[in-house]
Amino acid sequence: MAHARTLAQAYRQFAAAGTSSLYQRVAVALSESTAALRAIEQAPARQRRPAVILAALHDLALAGRAPALAAAYAAGDGDAAAAAAVGTLVRMTGPVLAAAGRWPVRAEESVPHAVLYPAIAAVARRAGAGPVGLIDVGGAAGLNLNVDRVGISYTGGSVVGDPSSPVQVTCSNVGKQPVPDRAVPPVAFRAVVGPEPVDVTDPGQARWLRACLPPDQLDQPARQARLGAELALAATAPPRRLAGDPVEILPAALAQVPAGALPVVTTTWALSRFPLEQRLRFLQRLDAAATQRPVAWVSVEGVGVAPAVPTFGDRPASGHSVIGLAVFSHSALRAEAAGRCWSRGRLLAWLAGP
Repeated sequence: MAHARTLAQAYRQFAAAGTSSLYQRVAVALSESTAALRAIEQAPARQRRPAVILAALHDLALAGRAPALAAAYAAGDGDAAAAAAVGTLVRMTGPVLAAAGRWPVRAEESVPHAVLYPAIAAVARRAGAGPVGLIDVGGAAGLNLNVDRVGISYTGGSVVGDPSSPVQVTCSNVGKQPVPDRAVPPVAFRAVVGPEPVDVTDPGQARWLRACLPPDQLDQPARQARLGAELALAATAPPRRLAGDPVEILPAALAQVPAGALPVVTTTWALSRFPLEQRLRFLQRLDAAATQRPVAWVSVEGVGVAPAVPTFGDRPASGHSVIGLAVFSHSALRAEAAGRCWSRGRLLAWLAGP
C-alpha cells in the first residue's frame, strides 16, 4: 500500500508540473486508479516513472494497438483520454510494460538547423576547411546531422540550404545584422554519439521518438509533419551510430572522420546533462584529437554551460542560449561566442562575422 501511495503521488506531481493538458488529465487518472497503479508496479522501478509509462501508452496508440486512446488523443479529449489510458494499461499491461522497457525516453522534437547552419559554415571558414565530418554528441537520433540537407529561411529574406528539401524551416532574425548566407561545406561523414543512438531506419524506434512527445503537441499537423519529414530524411542517409559514454567514445568518432575533412562536433543543449568534470573532459578530448589536424566544435548551450565559450557577460539561467564556435589546432584553442538564440533556435541574433 505504501508503494502504491508513493507511486500515486509521483503521478500527481507529474500532472501538477506538466505542460501537456492531456498528460495532466491522464496522469491524475492513473494516480486515482488502483488497478492502473497495480499494473505499473509490475514494472522495474525506473520504468514506473510517469514519462516512461505515458510514452509507452502513446507508442501503442501510434502503432494502432490502442485505438480508443489514439482517438481521444487526436480529439484532444482529456476525459476520454484518461479513461482510455487506464483501460489500455489494465487490459494490455504486458505490451505497455514491454514498450516501457524497450528504449529510454527521448526528446528530439526541436532541431536547431537555422542556428547550426551559419555556425558550421563560420567555424569551417575559420579553420580553412574544405569538406567537413559532422559528429553530433547527445542527440538521440542525430537529426542535427542533416543540417546541410534542409531548407532554411530567415526573416529579412536570407535563404540557405536546400530549397527542394522535404524539410523546410523558418527562423526569426532578431539581431541588428543579417545572418550570414555562407554555405556549409560538403559533408563527408556523419555520426551520432550517445548512450543508445536511435536507428532512424527502424520504424519502431522512429515511432518511439514520436511517442516520447505529448500527443497534444504531436497532433499539431505542422509539428507532426516536420518530425516525420526529419526522420524520413535521416533514414535516406543514416548516420553512423556510436553507442556508449559520449565523452569516452568521442576520440573513436573523431578518428573515423576521413582524412582531408574537418571534424566538426556539435552539441545542442546536451552538455547541461553532464556534470562539470565530464564537460571539462569533453574539452580535453577535443584538444587531444587536434594534434594531427584541426578539430572544430559548435555549441548551442545555456549561458555558461559550454566550457571555454565566452558568454557576452550574460547571466546564467537568463532564458537564452549562446552559440559557440571553437577551433582546436596544435594545442591552441580559439573560441568565440557567435550569437544568441531563444525558443530552441526559432529566434536568432547573430553577432559574429561571417
